[in-house]
Amino acid sequence: MYDSTLLETLTSEAERDQVQQLVVGAVVVHDGRVLLLQRPADDFMGGIWELPSGKVDPGETLDEALIREVKEETGLDVASIRKYLGEFDYRSGSGKTSRQFNFTVDVVDPEPVELTEHDAYTWTSLAEEPPVSDAVKEVLHRHRTV
Repeated sequence: MYDSTLLETLTSEAERDQVQQLVVGAVVVHDGRVLLLQRPADDFMGGIWELPSGKVDPGETLDEALIREVKEETGLDVASIRKYLGEFDYRSGSGKTSRQFNFTVDVVDPEPVELTEHDAYTWTSLAEEPPVSDAVKEVLHRHRTV
């Protein structure tokens, strides 16, 4: 679905850098707003707002994982993957070195959002300062400027 050469390069670079866990994140856009999900209070980094995101399963490509994670976390179907917005590294709750690859996606229909792993969601305007981590702010900044 997406540029397979780019996806293979990103995966190879992560292996070279000894990243232990690959993660994908989706900037889901609708009417100039971006979908953010709130982590459960009792979870790792509880209460923060984040992009729909999750781990890449063994044998799964980044684009396959992206489509699956958006569906699992929001109930929304990805219509297209538009742009690669870069990555950031972090240490997961289990202590693994993780790299999150972020993409802008369009969905077939933005409602209803059906949460399975989060406490709340919001469609937020990028004109305001979103309540997210600095790494996600940088991804959203790239989304606004590309």
